[in-house]
Amino acid sequence: MKMTVLVRNRWNIHKKVILSLVVAIMAVAAFVWLGYEFFRFLWQPDRIGSRSIHPGAIDLKILHNLVTSWFRGIPIYTGARSSVSVHPPATYALLWPIYGWTGIKVTMFVWTTTAAAALGWLVYLVVRESCASSFLERTFMALIPLAIYPTGAIIGNGQIVIHIIPMTIAGLLLIRSHAGGGWSRDLPGSILFLAALAKPIIAAPFFWIIIFSAGSIRPACLICTGYMVLTLFAAAFQDASLVLLCRQWMTNASHLGVSAGEANLHILLGYMGLQAWLFPTSLLLFCLLGFWVYRHRHCDIWILMGVAALIARFWSYHRWYDDLLILLPMITLFRIAKSDFSARGMDLAAGLLLGITLFFMLAPGGLYLLPPPWSTRYVGTQVVIWMVNLVFLMVYAYRKTEAVKGT
Repeated sequence: MKMTVLVRNRWNIHKKVILSLVVAIMAVAAFVWLGYEFFRFLWQPDRIGSRSIHPGAIDLKILHNLVTSWFRGIPIYTGARSSVSVHPPATYALLWPIYGWTGIKVTMFVWTTTAAAALGWLVYLVVRESCASSFLERTFMALIPLAIYPTGAIIGNGQIVIHIIPMTIAGLLLIRSHAGGGWSRDLPGSILFLAALAKPIIAAPFFWIIIFSAGSIRPACLICTGYMVLTLFAAAFQDASLVLLCRQWMTNASHLGVSAGEANLHILLGYMGLQAWLFPTSLLLFCLLGFWVYRHRHCDIWILMGVAALIARFWSYHRWYDDLLILLPMITLFRIAKSDFSARGMDLAAGLLLGITLFFMLAPGGLYLLPPPWSTRYVGTQVVIWMVNLVFLMVYAYRKTEAVKGT
């Protein structure tokens, strides 16, 4: 206990200097990284000097082609497009407002405008929900989503994740914070979360929080009904039956899961030659998360979201831009570091974990920056850190739940 008090006192003495230095580093990283990625997205260069550049706006072009083809009635789950057609039917209906425009230039304008708005929204949510109490702390938290590598990767590729994360957070907060608050709260929160299901491998694990922690079954029913309607609407533009479309989608998703992606359960099972276990194992992990959320449904929603985000990162196919999910447990760790001053020193452990996680998340990241085998070691270290985060948050939730039972 004396050591805990001593460390807290030392931190209070030096935190302004340390945070100022970290904020300066993050500001430089954000400016350089986001500037480069916007350049890659808008100008799409082949190389800078002698270094080849990953194709800019590549995901925007792929999704634009898939969405427009879908609504023209062109089969995309088979043929040349099958390798990238890994989204369920409802996704194409949800992606249409951004990627479904006839011209690619219009699509790029719509995506750029909405992505900038989504990024600003995300920064606002992070600062508001972080419990930061000073200007320096708020600046630190505002810079996290700007200075970590997945944000830039999303922008450079023209991905949808920058839209998904703030909609997921806002939808959950709106539903949970006003549990049982009526249609005026449930309907907008449900619409936001339904829109986030445009990428279900990210948003679906958070659905357990709505089922068990919303105070009403209405939001879950609204979301399920909306998703079924969107699925039927999208399927009406294809000649194949809905059952066949779903089978083709799952087949394509399974093939991609074992051949591409980083640091997820599917790539591990593929490496072990257990491709047949992809769906059962993901389903098991998904259900275990549901059981855990039910047991800890009365915890702070940010603890639930932090755990769900880490499970979402591991449970299915993901690429490095999907690492934006790790932003959620980072917010949770900051909240714990700001609020829990018990003798156990959970605030200090949370702060240390946040610092280590942030260090390995800073742009440009080591996956493509470092040469093999260092890039592999970097990713392996990240996975260990994320697993430690998961264990820490689950233990913290357990202690909080037991403390409530004991009162």
